[in-house]
Amino acid sequence: MIELKQGKYLLGGKFLSLDELKAQGIDAKAIDAAYKGTMAYSILSAHNTLPVTEKGQPLKIKFDAMASHDITYVGIIQTAKASGLEKFPIPYVLTNCHNSLCAVGGTINEDDHVFGYSAAKKYGGIFVPPHQAVIHTYMRECMSGCGKMILGSDSHTRYGALGTMAVGEGGPELVKQLLCRTYDIKYPEVIAINLVGKPQKGVGPQDVALAIIGAVFKCGFVKNKVMEFVGEGVKNLPIEYRIGIDVMTTETTCLSSIWTTDDEEVKNYYAIRGRMDDYKAITPDKLAYYDGVVEVNLSEITPQIALPFHPSNVYNLQDVIDNPEDILSAVEKECNRLLNNNKINFKLTDKIVNGKIRVEQGIIAGCAGGTYDNIYEASKILEDKAVGDGKFTLSVYPSSTPVYYDLLKKGAIANLVKSGANVKSAFCGPCFGAGDVPANNALSIRHTTRNFESREGSKPANNQIASVALMDARSIAATAANGGVLTSALGMDYDNTIPQFAYDKSIYEKRVYNGAGKPDKNAQLEYGPNICDWPEVIPLTDNIIVKLAAVINDPVTTTDELIPSGETSSYRSNPLKLAEFALSRKVPEYVGRAKKIYAQELDRRANKLSDEYATAVKKAGVALKGSVSIGSGVYAVKPGDGSAREQAASCQRVLGGVCNIAKEYATKRYRSNLINWGMLPFLSDEKYENDDIVIVYDVKSVIDNGGCEFKAKIVRGDKVLDTTLRVDALTADEREIISKGCLINYYKAQ
Repeated sequence: MIELKQGKYLLGGKFLSLDELKAQGIDAKAIDAAYKGTMAYSILSAHNTLPVTEKGQPLKIKFDAMASHDITYVGIIQTAKASGLEKFPIPYVLTNCHNSLCAVGGTINEDDHVFGYSAAKKYGGIFVPPHQAVIHTYMRECMSGCGKMILGSDSHTRYGALGTMAVGEGGPELVKQLLCRTYDIKYPEVIAINLVGKPQKGVGPQDVALAIIGAVFKCGFVKNKVMEFVGEGVKNLPIEYRIGIDVMTTETTCLSSIWTTDDEEVKNYYAIRGRMDDYKAITPDKLAYYDGVVEVNLSEITPQIALPFHPSNVYNLQDVIDNPEDILSAVEKECNRLLNNNKINFKLTDKIVNGKIRVEQGIIAGCAGGTYDNIYEASKILEDKAVGDGKFTLSVYPSSTPVYYDLLKKGAIANLVKSGANVKSAFCGPCFGAGDVPANNALSIRHTTRNFESREGSKPANNQIASVALMDARSIAATAANGGVLTSALGMDYDNTIPQFAYDKSIYEKRVYNGAGKPDKNAQLEYGPNICDWPEVIPLTDNIIVKLAAVINDPVTTTDELIPSGETSSYRSNPLKLAEFALSRKVPEYVGRAKKIYAQELDRRANKLSDEYATAVKKAGVALKGSVSIGSGVYAVKPGDGSAREQAASCQRVLGGVCNIAKEYATKRYRSNLINWGMLPFLSDEKYENDDIVIVYDVKSVIDNGGCEFKAKIVRGDKVLDTTLRVDALTADEREIISKGCLINYYKAQ
C-alpha cells in the first residue's frame, strides 16, 4: 500500500537509482543539477530574494499573499504596528472562522472582528466576515495560483493541489512579511509522493491522507521537508480529492507541499472561479532528484481510522470493526499512560456493545472535511436513511457560503437535513474545541484535521475526558446511516457520481471587504477592551538562571497541550489573560510556578537576588560575569507538534519564560515561535526534574558570537551536574532577535 524509499531520480516517469541513471547515459553534470528539476525548486527559487538558490543554502523568501483568522490576526497586526507598519505590502486576508460563534467572554470575539475590519480598511486588506468561509477554503477559492507562495498563521495552510506552495507559521513570521522582511530557511529536502492506481468506491481523501501520515510521521520521513505529489495516480483524483489529501500533509510535519497540475482538474478549478490567469501547468523537469520517495498505491488503500490521541495512530477501519476488543484495549491502555492522571479512567472498550463499536457523535467540517465533494457524497450515502433517535448525532459544516449554496441547489443539504443531520455554517470550531464538544467519555468520529488529547474541548484537569477518531466523510456517513455503529463505506451501494460544482462569485462580492492595495491612512483602528499591547520583554542577559516549571516526558507534546484551544482562543488578543491558560490541561501547576519564578526575577531587577538562586549559584561554583536574569523553563521530549499558534511560546514568555529544553522540536514553526519571542530553543539529552535550576553562563556571548553550545550547571537539591546545552544553527537575524529579547524589540532597535 505504502512504501518508503531513499533518494531517487525521476526520469521519464520512472524512479531510478544513481546506478540505473548512469546506465541510461546521463552525464555527471546533469545528475549533479537534478535537484533543480523539482517543482519545489522552481517555485522556491522564484521567491528567493538571494541571488543564488542552491541545495542546503539559505533562502530568503517573499510570499505573494498571506492569511490569518480571528484568533491570530489581532496579535500579528498589533506586533507589526508596534514595529512600524504603515500598510499591508501584499494581499493579506483576515478571515473569521475560529471565534465565529462569539460565545465566550462577552463582547470580546466580536470586538476582534471589528478590529480586523478596521485594520483591513486602514492598511489595505481583505476582510471575510464570520460564517462566510473557513480560512483555507477562501484562500483556495480566491487567492491560490499556480507557482505562487502563500504564508498563513494557521498550520493547515496547504494549497499544493492547486499548484501553490503554502506554509503555516506562527504570527511573527507574518509580521516579518508585513514589514517587508523575508522568511528565512535553509533550502529544504524534497520528498516525492508517487501516486499510482485509483481509489476504490467508498474510500475518500482522508483515508489516503491517514495512510500516508501513519507511514511517515513516527519515523520523521518528511519532517520539515517539501512533499511533492507526482505519478500517474494524480490524474485519477478529482481536484477536491487532491485538496483533501493535501491539507492533511500538515500532520506529517512537512514544511509544505506541491502537486503536478493538469488541464482536466486544476485548470477547470480556476476556470469555474473565473481565474484562468492563475493557472499554468506545473510538472517536474525531465530529470529531477528527490531526497526520498513515498510510493502510494491508491488502489490498495481501504478506509482508515486514526484512534486517540494522534492523527498518526492509524488503523485499518475494518480491522477495528472486526477486532474491537484487542485494538481498543491496547489504545485505551496507551491513552491512560499518556494522560498520567489517576483521577481519569479513560475508556474506549465501553463503546463495544454486542461486539459492535457504538460512537456518540459524527462531524464533517472545516478545511479538510467540509468540501463540496465530501459533503455531496456523504449526502448520497444518507439519502432516504436516518441517523436515528439514539445518542448518535451528526453535524455537517460546509466550508464556505459558495459551497453551501451549491449543495442547497443540488439537494444535498435537503438529504442531510431529512436524515436527521445538523447542517451549520462555515466554522472551524469543531476542529479545535470551540464547538460540538462531545459529552464526557464520549467518542466522536470526525473528518477534521486533528484528534489530540482534549483538543475537542474536554478538560482533563477538571476530570473531563472525551476522544476523537479521525475518519473520512464517507465512512462517517455510513456510520450515521447505521445509527452510530462504526461502519466502513467500502462496498456500500450508493451513487457516488458527483455533479460539477457551480461557483457563484457574487456571494463573496456582496459580503467580503476587498481593500487589497487600497490603504486608508486616515482610518482608525477600533479597539475592544480585551485587546491589549504586548508587555515589555527585557533583552537577553549575559547569564541566565533557569528554574524548570514543567517537565514533560511524553514522547510528543502538542501545541494544544502548551496552550489549549477552545474557549481560550477568545483571549488571544490579551497576552496576560491568555497566559493564565498555559499548560493548564497538561501541567496545571505551571502558571503558578512560573509566576513565582517571575516574581523572583522582578526582585532581582530591584537588586534583591533571592536566597534560593544565590545558594544555587554558590553550589554550582561558578563566577557569573556580567548581567544575570532569572526565568522559568519548560522541558519536553519533543514539543510543538500541531498548530502554528505563536501563543504556545508567547504565553511562556509573558510569564517570564526564557527557554525550552528538548531532545528535539516537533516542528520548525514551533522552534521559530520560540526564537521570535526571544526564547532559547535548547537541545539536551539529559533527564530533567521539576524545580531543577539550570545555570547557563556566558549565554549572550555564545549567541552574539555565532556559537551553538552552552556550558551549564544543573543544580538539583544538593547535586550539581555539568552539562552542555545545544541549539541547532541560528541565522544572524535569529541570533539578534534572541539577543534583543524578542522580535518586537529587534524591530524597535532598527
